[in-house]
Amino acid sequence: MAQKKYERIALDGIHTYSIATRDNKVNIRDHFARAPVAGMSFADFYDSLPRLLGADSLRGVVDAVVAAREKGRPVVLAMGGHVIKCGLQPVLKKLIEVGAITAVAMNGSVTIHDFEVSLVGATSEDVGAVLHSGDFGFSEETGGGMNQALADGLPKGYGFGEAIGRRIIEANHPFKDYSLLAACVEKGIPVTVHVAIGTDIIHQHPKMDGAVTGEMSYRDFRLLTSVVADLGDGGVWLNVGSAVLLPEVFLKALSIAQNLGHHVDNFSTANFDMTQHYRPLQNVVKRPTSGGGKGYTLTGHHEINIPLFAMAVLDRLAGKG
Repeated sequence: MAQKKYERIALDGIHTYSIATRDNKVNIRDHFARAPVAGMSFADFYDSLPRLLGADSLRGVVDAVVAAREKGRPVVLAMGGHVIKCGLQPVLKKLIEVGAITAVAMNGSVTIHDFEVSLVGATSEDVGAVLHSGDFGFSEETGGGMNQALADGLPKGYGFGEAIGRRIIEANHPFKDYSLLAACVEKGIPVTVHVAIGTDIIHQHPKMDGAVTGEMSYRDFRLLTSVVADLGDGGVWLNVGSAVLLPEVFLKALSIAQNLGHHVDNFSTANFDMTQHYRPLQNVVKRPTSGGGKGYTLTGHHEINIPLFAMAVLDRLAGKG
């Protein structure tokens, strides 16, 4: 068969239309930002952001949190370790103190960074510099102190988060005012820790007891599931910087709640992260809200997005008295 020969297509028969008849997704009246003005208030700055894409997602999450608190519904912060390493404890602690966040769920790395900050005012060792010497993760104060706190908390009926938070308070750590764990214990709100054994440096310590760690984290899973069961009709779940563990924990907790007949519907979720990953997108943003509710994604650096989010929430709450 001979190769077909193509000629350049003729364009003189194309039909056009007037732009005046076209529907547009963006227009200057409804969507454009307003020019910033030096010295403007935060409320004016926030209102000046474009009304589309990420800015509108931020507004949606802020609105959901404010509405949840007005209705007395839970607002849960689920977070990964990098959030702490961005120096955001004072920001998040403020949201806890004013009641904008009513429960906190963490992975194991969050507790380690929080504990170390409360103890010495610093955290995050240089892994590459000490890995080959065999020193990575072997701080005695961290591994010994946290594992002992868990062992001591076991017979008292504490979960993982409460045990570590109470130890920070009772031992009067010099920088305890920076601790989210301590803030949650002092506020009396649930603080739960969800551990994958082998992922955290305190699992390397001789005082590590798998039975204790597993039991304490399991207690926290059951407590968090009670919180998740109460999310319906206006609650909010915020996943910040956890790409795998907490989205999986959330999905299982939600499944248990639904199985027990709580029917958690019509609530909001949001995933804040530097890049969007499969599990947060599916297990936080999409699947849980598919039966009713709204899921949001906000992509960017925690050290910028979380203070912006927090300030918007605080400003709105203050405006409502």
